[in-house]
Formats: sequence, C-alpha cells, structure tokens
Amino acid sequence: MALSVCSSATDGRSRELVRHGTPPFPVACYRHGAETVNAVPWHWHDELEAVVVKEGRVFVSAEGESRELGPGEGCFITAGALHRVWREGEGPVLLHSLVFHPRLVGGSVESVFWQGYLRPLLDEAANRCVWLAAGVPWEREALEAVEAAWRACGEEPAGFEFQVREGLSRLVFLLSAHRPGARRGPSEKALREGERIKAMLRYIQEHCGEALTVAEIAGSAAVSESECLRCFRSMIGATPMQYVRQLRVQRAAELLASTGERIADIGAACGFQETSYFARTFRALKGCTPSQYRAKKRSSGGKTQVSAL
Repeated sequence: MALSVCSSATDGRSRELVRHGTPPFPVACYRHGAETVNAVPWHWHDELEAVVVKEGRVFVSAEGESRELGPGEGCFITAGALHRVWREGEGPVLLHSLVFHPRLVGGSVESVFWQGYLRPLLDEAANRCVWLAAGVPWEREALEAVEAAWRACGEEPAGFEFQVREGLSRLVFLLSAHRPGARRGPSEKALREGERIKAMLRYIQEHCGEALTVAEIAGSAAVSESECLRCFRSMIGATPMQYVRQLRVQRAAELLASTGERIADIGAACGFQETSYFARTFRALKGCTPSQYRAKKRSSGGKTQVSAL
C-alpha cells in the first residue's frame, strides 16, 4: 500500500473526511515533513492514530492537553479525540504516523480482542491521548511496534498485512496492559469544553468564507464571548479569530495549488475581503506571498503530501 497522500478535508463538525486505507485493510501510513506538518487544522476521526517523531520537535494537542515531542517520542490518539500537530520555527521535521480502524486488530465487537483490550481504550477517558517516551521500557516497546507496522506498510514485503496487524496489535496490548486505573483522565469540565469547541469549530467551518465575529462563534455553542475566548485558549491555544485566519489561509493555499483562479478571487472566497490584507496574512503564516506560493507549487508539480494528523 506504500505511503499515502492524504487530504486535509474536514466536514462541518471538524470530522476528517479522509478514508484511511481500504475497507478490507483499514489502515494507512503517512510521512509528514516540515512543509506539511502545519497544514491540517484541528480535527477528529473515527480511527485510532499512532504518531512517532523521527526528527525535529513538534507540538501535539489533544483534548485540551499539549506537549512538545522530540525524536524517539510519540503518542496514541483514540477515536473521536479532537487534535492537532504543529511545529514552531524552522528546521527539519519528520513524523511517522499510522491511522487505523479498531476493527483491524479487534475484529468483531463480540471478540475477546475487542472486549478485553480495545473496549477499555475506547471507553476510558484517560486513554483519549497517551504520551509515549523511549525512556519508559513499555512505552519504548510500543513505539517500536508502531515503527515496525509503519515500515511494513511502506515496504510491502510478502504478507506485510500480517506484520502491520501484528505491530498494531502489540501496541493495543501494551496500551491496555499499562493503563493504570489511577491515571487521571480529562475532567467533566474538559469533556464539556471539548464538545463546545467542536460546535464552534463546526460553525467556523460552515461560515469560514463569511464575515465572522467572536459573538457569532460563541453563540453557536450557546456560551458567552468570554467563555468562548477561554475555551479556545484552553483547548486550542489560540483566539477564535486567530484560528479563523489560520483556516482561511490554509483553504486559500489549497486553492492556489489546485486551481487557476485569480488570487483576489481566492482571497475573497476564503473570507478576505481586501487583497492587501489577504497577502499580508498569508505571508505572515506561510512565509511567502500567495503568488510566490502558487509559483512554488507549480514548479514542484503540485505534489504535496498533506498529513492526516
């Protein structure tokens, strides 16, 4: 199946629209470099995800908790968890990730694998995001299992499907076996904030090309403006309008790379009513003007791997 190229498309609820793998073999492996690691907005999906940092440093946020991860570190993100991966500054970055449906290792919901190992990971709030470091023996083993599955996906030796499932099954077993009952999961408040954020992100996705205010965004989740600002800072680490600008610029970047539409028209379609403001904002976030970005993509043939993170 080799390495997959994945779209950053999400629906109105910030749910990722990508199909990872195929129905008979529901898993996909991805390589994320410095150019694409920031390309995907906050999102969630029905699959499980395992991430390993190979080079550089990145930030991972999931369900209101953020950490900076370096080489040899990673994380496991369960189904339905709102998350994002990004980097700050310059320098090389390389991530490996696997996105897989629980049924790949669990089989039917009546099986011992599902009931004894997968169900606790899916049901317990403490497992929404599990951080993994090479310094802890079982966590190092889990990271090695992810890497073994990732290599098998990319190299496709004979019977690689068994190797992929073996590595991911080992990961699930280790996560299940080392889930201490005392591990503190997200509080009721954090879970409630997560649902509010999803509602506000849904509203932003649906109205991104229109004029937006904090009051309108807050109203979509039936909260005050101050509560909206607090939720965004707590869960996402940015203000609502900062997130709106990031999303608009990312949508504009995709249109610049994939269409021949006029730059001014693209800016307007993405919510930038003034071309000069569009150019300034785009440059501030992408490091180049819209025209430079389009020229760069055309010179590279438009082949950009966009992460599924």
